[in-house]
Amino acid sequence: MKYTEIAVVGGGPAGLSAAITAAKYGAKVTVIERNNNLGGQLKKQTHKFFGSQNQYASIRGIEIADILESQLKEYNVEVLNGATVLGLYEDGVLTIDKKDKYIKLKPDRIVVATGAYEKFLSFPNNDLPGVYGAGAVQTLMNQYGVKPGKDVLMVGAGNIGLIVSYQLMQAGVNVKAVIDAAPRIGGYLVHASKIRRLGIPILTSYTIKEAHGKDWVEGATICQLDENWQMISGTEIDMDVDTICISVGLSPLADLLWQIGCEMKYIPELGGHVPVRDENLETSKEGIYIAGDVAGIEEASSAMVEGRLAGLCASNSLGYSIKDFEKERRDLLEQLNSLRSGPVGEKILKGLERVSKVIA
Repeated sequence: MKYTEIAVVGGGPAGLSAAITAAKYGAKVTVIERNNNLGGQLKKQTHKFFGSQNQYASIRGIEIADILESQLKEYNVEVLNGATVLGLYEDGVLTIDKKDKYIKLKPDRIVVATGAYEKFLSFPNNDLPGVYGAGAVQTLMNQYGVKPGKDVLMVGAGNIGLIVSYQLMQAGVNVKAVIDAAPRIGGYLVHASKIRRLGIPILTSYTIKEAHGKDWVEGATICQLDENWQMISGTEIDMDVDTICISVGLSPLADLLWQIGCEMKYIPELGGHVPVRDENLETSKEGIYIAGDVAGIEEASSAMVEGRLAGLCASNSLGYSIKDFEKERRDLLEQLNSLRSGPVGEKILKGLERVSKVIA
């Protein structure tokens, strides 16, 4: 049995930020990451971030990952790479598979920062080679330098769909169109404007009807939707594409929180089932904190601030002396409120109201 004060499950932007903050105040921290490298989604993000200097504005995600990893090395943080958490049990023990080695870890506090998984769509031939999730396309291009195809149909006009479309064009891939079932795009206009300037049409109130091909994608049919989200006969458009990229949202990856018995609620505005939490990001299970997309789908900037907040509060709960704790906590909460301003933020705040519990 291994022991640590704070176990951070997930080495993405939220997890790294939590680990750095907790370790800075003296806590013994162990980060468990299933991949062989740290950084999570930041490793695929070649675009520059918004926000303020506190959230690394104007710095590319891939560079932020390096910054966080270098900060982590400044402190005595144990990192278990290539390690998958198998379970979280009533006695607070985490079981871990690290390259076929079984490890039991007993922490005093846990920060769950497991992120999210991609949603998918059901349509005829959606299992053909050439149908990808947007995250897989980013991994192929931005981590391995592999083009997914030559001609792409992007399904989804949220931030991820728009950003990946731009990255595809930067890599020399032809994006035939971006379609979205909603009557208006869900992503920021700054991202939409960039791809429109490149001549990529964005078709709202459209969906994919089916993919074509025998052994791989050879084409797709899209069609228009009415106000009841039903396909309109006669509006079909056939497209010659060899790749279909699905970017229709994310769902929190909350398996461990379900297993340990955290109180969960289904909140559409946050992406699905999320845990009830207080202002310090502590769940209904004492000593278990959350940060990042597992707490509700947002941008990486918010995930990093949530990570700092969870790390700060977990360390404080262990009795570490943190000068101006309340001031720093309030500053992080204000940063989150600032990031959640605007129409997208209104939706997130509405969802958070339904899962927030009062601090005793």
